[in-house]
Amino acid sequence: MNGTRVVGVARRHVIVLRRVPFRWFDILVWPAVDVILYGSIGVFVSQQTNQAGRSSASYLLCGIMLFHFLYQTQVHNTTAVLEETWSRNLLNLVTSPVTELEYATGIALFGLVKLIAGIGLVTLCGAVLYSFNLFSLGWALVPIAGAMMLMGWAISLFVMGLVFRFGQAAEAWTWGIMFIALPLSGAMYPVSSLPAALRPISYVLPTTYAFAAGRAVLDGNRMPWGQIGLAWAGAVVLVILGTLFISRMLRTFRRRGLVTRFS
Repeated sequence: MNGTRVVGVARRHVIVLRRVPFRWFDILVWPAVDVILYGSIGVFVSQQTNQAGRSSASYLLCGIMLFHFLYQTQVHNTTAVLEETWSRNLLNLVTSPVTELEYATGIALFGLVKLIAGIGLVTLCGAVLYSFNLFSLGWALVPIAGAMMLMGWAISLFVMGLVFRFGQAAEAWTWGIMFIALPLSGAMYPVSSLPAALRPISYVLPTTYAFAAGRAVLDGNRMPWGQIGLAWAGAVVLVILGTLFISRMLRTFRRRGLVTRFS
């Protein structure tokens, strides 16, 4: 591991972000739109009903804020690799001394900075516009958000592997897979609200238990260590599987000379 190369990878993406202001959309605009959309729906529901409506408003805001730990981790890591394909820089990258681990660490470092900016804006919007403070979850926010970020990293490994193997046609998974996970994970409602045929899928997803833990704390219950443990265990398993998957895709990528698709 060479620290200079890791910082170089992160700095390369900082330069891109500075020169292409449209990239700020995913970092700041989209999270703010999400909070305003779901927050307004929650306010409307709370105005129509009683205590149940007020709980629904909190569930919506808490769910969409926690979802952005997952969404932004996955999207920022994946788009960092896509940036290399869009700029036709992938061939230069694979022939440089930068190792896979150094590159992954560099984009993770850069993604963490973007995540802090995005989550900071989401939290500010929730507090100012809807008087909802994500930090009301207390210390429970740390393990819950950590599980979300680990899950986002795992998903990004699978998506990047698909891009290496099948080319830019697989880019749609970068955004599409998140909006499959959002409803199936019960981000803003209990899984029992889903159709019965979809519930078995939800119970397999680690994110389901992270969102459920957030709602439990929001309702004033004790720290749900069982659900947090399931979320972390599932996320760790998926990271291992994702690492094995992308390693195999990279071997195929090199053996078949698939880099020519991006050069």
